Amino acid sequence: MVSPSETPDSNVTDSRPETGRRLPVELRQAHIIEQLRKTGFVSVAEVAAALAVSEMTIRRDLIDLETDGRLVRTHGGAIAPEGTAALAFEREEPAFEQRLRQNNAAKEAIATVAASLLGTRQSVALDVGSSAFVLAARLRALTGIKIFTNSLRVASLLGRERRDVYLPGGEVRGDEMSICGPTAVAQFEQLWFDIAFIGAAGLTQAGLFDYSLEDSELKRVYLRRSSRKVLLCDAAKFNRLSLVQVAALDSIDMLITDATPSGELADALASANVEVRLANPATITS
Repeated sequence: MVSPSETPDSNVTDSRPETGRRLPVELRQAHIIEQLRKTGFVSVAEVAAALAVSEMTIRRDLIDLETDGRLVRTHGGAIAPEGTAALAFEREEPAFEQRLRQNNAAKEAIATVAASLLGTRQSVALDVGSSAFVLAARLRALTGIKIFTNSLRVASLLGRERRDVYLPGGEVRGDEMSICGPTAVAQFEQLWFDIAFIGAAGLTQAGLFDYSLEDSELKRVYLRRSSRKVLLCDAAKFNRLSLVQVAALDSIDMLITDATPSGELADALASANVEVRLANPATITS
């Protein structure tokens, strides 16, 4: 024990794992703001790892910065506040029928390219959402594949004409008609898929984003448990954020979209070695 009159040995080093504790709060917060400026989103886990501090320390920094009006906290991180963000933020999930109508020609073109990737004797994971539903319609006549999905809509559409459609157990998210929760996650974690098709509410250089905490968990399962990971994303979702960051760009192998990404998004996709396949709505017939 050091008495009040003693001075600790200046040669003694601090062996605490949180080495970044010595980094002044001003520098930590400056780092956070700089990352926000670059990508429009920061992840608590990524910032904590980069600065070698605990996630709780970064959460406290985010609370302080939000109090000052410099960011808005979201699940797992933060975004730039409205009026200063370079990226749009999708706060509310539109109804499924509304999303199905939006950019429908692009989704049909994307689905056609996606279906062309499939051969026989494959296990296919199919996400929830409008892009997956449009793709499902093109898989009805395709034989020799097994389809695994947490979408009741997709299962209902495909189940009328084929028997090799599999759903997990779990909770039903009523508005989206998706199956989610720990039971669904655990069941699909036991499987391995040849290819997974997932959608997103937004795509930025930071990664892919979605509206739903629950559905995002199953998206991550598909990404972890598939040999080939394909993102179906029309260009209207480029440079848009939503509530949940599902994964980073390097978690996907291919992006199928209707327009060539540009700027920082294009650079980030190239750095992550994501193959971009273009689907031209003008050349696609239903």
